[in-house]
Amino acid sequence: MTGQVAEAPSEMAAATGLLTVGVEEEFLLVDPHAGAAVPAVDLVMEQVPAELRGQVEREFQTSQIEIGSPPGLELSSIRHSLGVLRRALSDAAERAGVRLLAIGTGPVDGPVPPVVDKPRFDRMIERFRLLVPGPGNNGMHVHVGVPDPETGVQVLNHVRPWLPMLHAMTTNSPFSRGEDTGYASWRSVEWERWPSVAPTPFLESHEHYQRLIRQLISSGVMLDEGMLYWYARLSAKYPTVELRIGDVCPSVDDAVLVAALVRALVATAREDVEAGRPALQTDHHLLVGAHWRAAHDGLEGDAVDVTTGEIRPAWELLDRFVERLRPALEQHGDWAEVTDLLGGLRRHGTGAARQRAVYERTGRLTDVVQDVARQTRG
Repeated sequence: MTGQVAEAPSEMAAATGLLTVGVEEEFLLVDPHAGAAVPAVDLVMEQVPAELRGQVEREFQTSQIEIGSPPGLELSSIRHSLGVLRRALSDAAERAGVRLLAIGTGPVDGPVPPVVDKPRFDRMIERFRLLVPGPGNNGMHVHVGVPDPETGVQVLNHVRPWLPMLHAMTTNSPFSRGEDTGYASWRSVEWERWPSVAPTPFLESHEHYQRLIRQLISSGVMLDEGMLYWYARLSAKYPTVELRIGDVCPSVDDAVLVAALVRALVATAREDVEAGRPALQTDHHLLVGAHWRAAHDGLEGDAVDVTTGEIRPAWELLDRFVERLRPALEQHGDWAEVTDLLGGLRRHGTGAARQRAVYERTGRLTDVVQDVARQTRG
């Protein structure tokens, strides 16, 4: 995680009545000709402008690099930060002789790049061995401020049933090792090899949350709290809830849309908590099924209605989800922009659908790589 999410979002929210949002994005570094992942993070880091290095970090594998936007109240500030960072990182990658991709995992077959040389990562490899997924596993994490951990835990209870919708709309990794996987998010399938990846459980209290962390560490499933890979969690560093379900988005537009919806979801949850409205206690196994369906179909197929357990068209459920968030979106001044961005998503499809459309036209994954690179830069 980059240091730029470290301001105190809850203080800003208290002063304005609005919630701050910050975004972290992970990217893949690939060969500009063949499109396979390359262990080039050190070369790219050397090319990052000095004034932006505090917002750029190495990730788990040497084929990955991460950015973090400062938290903001306005979507325009998130858009500006992500745009500046993506363009600067794309330029740095090109100067280093590689290409930057906002993609869930590498589509082109090639050697698996090594893990970054870091003691904690070394310990992870020593314990978990072959769980390291493919050429690089790239997600998007969204932070939204909460006033205290107890409220944060209750927010997690309220948001957990709705995360499959965000999962579906962020699918951006249909190809792996040179072929179509049949999934809209193959990253999700690879990511679930780690034993601590799961839907967030229903939590009784912050003490319950902490007790589960201690038990998971004791069991050996995690080395530390940083390996709590639930789809939503409390940040271990900042006064935020962190939603970490999606593939990294192909474009800034997509990322801004997700950030707006996540903030509205957390704001709606906080209002429900304050009003004493109970969270929907969706069965764990139904959530597992809903997330699997989201990873498989994206928005281009069906989804699970977690309120009934029935299968419905994914876009029908997404429209209902957004309408549920409308009061919070309007409160934050985001409704018009979200409506516009949803229209673009409906026209162009998810990142997975866009990749498949390019491949259907040309039959070449190198063309998919070029198109993703274009969207990444903006």
